[in-house]
Amino acid sequence: MAMSSLLLKTCPLHLPTNPNKNRPANSIKSFTFRNSLKTDSYVNSFTLSKDSNYKLSWQEEFKRAFPSLEWENCGENDEKFQELVDKRAVDNIRMLIVDAVQNSKAGHPGMALGMAEVGYFLYRHVMRYNPKNPKWFNRDRFVLSAGHGCLLQYVCLHLAGFQSVQIDDLKSLCKLGSRTPGHPENTLTDGIEVTTGPLGQGVANAVGLALAEAHLAARFNKSDIAIVDHRTYCIMGDGCAMEGISFEAASLAAHWKLNKLTLIYDDNHNTIDGSADLAFSEDISLRFKALGWNTVTVDDTQSNMRSFKNALLAAYSETQRPTFIRVKTLIGKLSKKEGTSKAHHGTFDEDDEKQMKQKVKWDDRDSFHVIPMIYREMQVQAERGEELEMDWHSKLNYYQSKYPQEAAEFKVLLSGGMLPGWENALPKWSTSDPVDATRGYSEKCLNQLAKVLPGLIGGSADLASSNKVYLHDYEDFQQPDSPWGRNIRYGVREHAMAGISNGIALHGGGLIPFAATFLIFSDYMKNSIRLSALSNAGVLYVMTHDSIGLGEDGPTHQPVEQLAGLRAVPHLIVFRPADGNETAGAYKVAVAHRNGPSLVALSRQKVAAHVEGTSEDAVERGGYVISDNSGEDLPDIILIGTGSELCLCEASAGVMRKEGRRVRVVSLVCWRLFDRQPNEYKEEVLPSRVMKRVSVEAGSPIGWREYVGPEGFVLGVEDFGASGAYLDTFKKFGFTEENITRIARNLLSK
Repeated sequence: MAMSSLLLKTCPLHLPTNPNKNRPANSIKSFTFRNSLKTDSYVNSFTLSKDSNYKLSWQEEFKRAFPSLEWENCGENDEKFQELVDKRAVDNIRMLIVDAVQNSKAGHPGMALGMAEVGYFLYRHVMRYNPKNPKWFNRDRFVLSAGHGCLLQYVCLHLAGFQSVQIDDLKSLCKLGSRTPGHPENTLTDGIEVTTGPLGQGVANAVGLALAEAHLAARFNKSDIAIVDHRTYCIMGDGCAMEGISFEAASLAAHWKLNKLTLIYDDNHNTIDGSADLAFSEDISLRFKALGWNTVTVDDTQSNMRSFKNALLAAYSETQRPTFIRVKTLIGKLSKKEGTSKAHHGTFDEDDEKQMKQKVKWDDRDSFHVIPMIYREMQVQAERGEELEMDWHSKLNYYQSKYPQEAAEFKVLLSGGMLPGWENALPKWSTSDPVDATRGYSEKCLNQLAKVLPGLIGGSADLASSNKVYLHDYEDFQQPDSPWGRNIRYGVREHAMAGISNGIALHGGGLIPFAATFLIFSDYMKNSIRLSALSNAGVLYVMTHDSIGLGEDGPTHQPVEQLAGLRAVPHLIVFRPADGNETAGAYKVAVAHRNGPSLVALSRQKVAAHVEGTSEDAVERGGYVISDNSGEDLPDIILIGTGSELCLCEASAGVMRKEGRRVRVVSLVCWRLFDRQPNEYKEEVLPSRVMKRVSVEAGSPIGWREYVGPEGFVLGVEDFGASGAYLDTFKKFGFTEENITRIARNLLSK
């Protein structure tokens, strides 16, 4: 059945029949975001400055903060009133930052204090979000690539009305079990889109979020209605600019013309070791301009937020380029450490805290004080977001009535992108099918899955033909030609590819990203892969050329220690299938595993399409018996293999069985899945009474002792590989039927 027919039959779009039913009576009128910022003042934006009672509620606070202010002039000037409200809100944000750090005796206040105006302006006047539904699909996305400044975001989330950050959470900064950890984690705190901390990662994540929006918009928006229409904002710092991943990702963002991406650079001229010019002297704006970005410099937001507003207007007018806004700030604003690297992290001494509070007329207030009117001020943006979500649901109702097929597919994606029965599309192989490398079997799996998984999208780091991951019936993602394309051309940018894939996976639009390269180059990607696991990002990593068996390219390209390192990453599911059916089984598990990453290691050399005894369904258990001639008795010896070496185990078993030995062969296709099985099952596969075991894998022996036991033998690779034909290389390192048989006989003779 065609996917379009299946969509219409199985996935009706269930939307509110009357999205206006629960609209608050005093809600703000619907508006167009871009137009609201095109005004020359805040007056026509969404403010409370027309409310005389609200103005009066600020009178005493203004007298306290601005003693020389003439209230009559301020009260009659709506624009001036809003500017003073904004200024006082920023003061409050800074004081909450100071209080949180002092209370917890931990944290990174420097960037948070320096960028307070930017954070406040984004959450109060710019971004579209609904605190009552933090996962609303069409919200704007915000990424803090400079993750050490997360206290700024926590404070903004609290003031904006997110239930995930209460005052008690600010008091628990960096404490065990708190929702305000030392760097932002999307799995702990609603309102945090991606987990950041390692510098530069968030820039790549933001590019992935923006790509997802552009791709889905191209697929589903119509000339008369746009149901995918949101922007991505990202704050980066000097450290992010120095990390190579940000350069890789920024290059791609410009190449892809992601004009709804805005990158805000906190140019405070400091890193942990000291002034940034110790190691960083380039003109970062020129770098981004050379990449193809629209670049804007804001010299002073700390006394004039209007300049930042104007920079955003420049971003919104762009139709072809992403925008880089360079904001010059003072790290640790207000502190005696202001403008120095000492402000980056740590607490403030008593005198410093006292003088900071005096500067903003805060010295007689309790810790964690919030001016009550600021909650009301931020509520304006929350109400605006709530109304925008209701308007969006109205659009969806219209969209469903006019474009039912597209609406059905969109509904599938919003629900996670999984059509019922999708796994039935996976190919099945028999012993009579022609031999191929497991990367070849993977190619067939991916192309079949693309037909039934509308969110499957991805690509390779300039190795699509070698990794065999190109989706043949789909175009390349390119703007403006084919942004609906599902093949992503990353070029030679492995690290950014992984970080961008995390952003795509965490976007929430049902996209299922895959990222491919040679297994050896997973080292370039390791930090992003780790963050996939930490942030529950369902990325499919497709790693080919998985052992010394790739042959002629030699030890620079032959992975040895990579599998051991990847298996050590918590929550990462690593597969090394032996044939076509195990490859299909790996994809069946990996695609279904949407709350975490999976990695499939695939061979360059050809193997049987179906090693007798392997099973697609059994892969989900991680390890299983593929053959055993022991009958009711225990085997004399167990041979355990993965990948292309499993068939060597089976061949060796055949020789020894002819000699009268009872031999069991076990496929340990995924360690983590096998480790999760009940003890009874693991004992059934690897009986503890059978001490004679041999593991066979053309990679590092690290970790195998757990499965072969103290008396077993681990056949692995303990040196770098060698250049040569793959059979010659395998022979050099002992991966032959004859050597495995010799090892097993020696073990049996003891």
